[in-house]
Amino acid sequence: MLRAIILGAAAGGGFPQWNSAGPGCRRARAGDPAAKPRTQASVAVSADGARWLVLNASPDIAAQIAATPALHPVPAAGRVRHSPIAGVAVTGAEVDTITGLLTLRERHPFGLYAGAAVLRVLAENPIFNVLDPALVPRRELPLERAVPVADGAGAPLGLTLEAFAVPGKVALYQEGGADPGRTDDGETIGLGVSAGGEALVFIPGCADMTPALRARLSGAACVLFDGTLFRDDEMILAGAGTKTGARMGHMSIAGPRGTLAAFADLPVRRRILIHINNTNPVLLADSAERAIVREAGWEVAEDGMEILLG
Repeated sequence: MLRAIILGAAAGGGFPQWNSAGPGCRRARAGDPAAKPRTQASVAVSADGARWLVLNASPDIAAQIAATPALHPVPAAGRVRHSPIAGVAVTGAEVDTITGLLTLRERHPFGLYAGAAVLRVLAENPIFNVLDPALVPRRELPLERAVPVADGAGAPLGLTLEAFAVPGKVALYQEGGADPGRTDDGETIGLGVSAGGEALVFIPGCADMTPALRARLSGAACVLFDGTLFRDDEMILAGAGTKTGARMGHMSIAGPRGTLAAFADLPVRRRILIHINNTNPVLLADSAERAIVREAGWEVAEDGMEILLG
């Protein structure tokens, strides 16, 4: 059996975002039950319910661990420190995927999995050396190859990871002030996680649905997919930014090349939107946009949502 817990469902900044006075964020701060707060996107997966692999170490990881009993330390005789977190895998080098690694620095062993591009970023930034390589070995995820997941000491977790390139872009701080354009070479990856014959696909960032990605997702049991913006010019219309979703490396949900259209005839058993920006009206349970995605067979991720496969 594969068990997954959504630790965080929002895009960078969370919901409500600390500096947003947008209508959705105001409703969330006011405690509106139709505008549930969400932390930044991260998922925990496990084959045995005891040892967990975290997908993307968000800046909110400490709060996410506190809110998730399955990730709490377990007391034992002669042991003060413990964590069920046995591994972390990241899909890119953005701030909201790697910053949480710094929170996990208190000499706790776990295996760290990432693509070559992310490992280069970590190697070039000495602050990440607070994770002692003797306790937190960095392991490269090759593309298109299944890799058994192990903890820091090399003990298997019963999970298999397969990384694959998806259309995206380099991290914001690597852009240098200019539009770097789209990349398809592994700067952004998706992750297939499997255990016991069941698999979950995690793609929190994706700029386009390619034929190769379409073929990979066909027949999937569960896909957690990029739900950043409902429409491509959403942030511009909201006065929250100057970039389109495409410029930021994200498909929009709506539109002829959007997620709803791309998945319309794809046989996927369960489809869930994750990495949802604070401007996106699908975060609001009573919005017309939430009704549209629900009618199309999509769920909207919430912090604490659990998924059981198998």
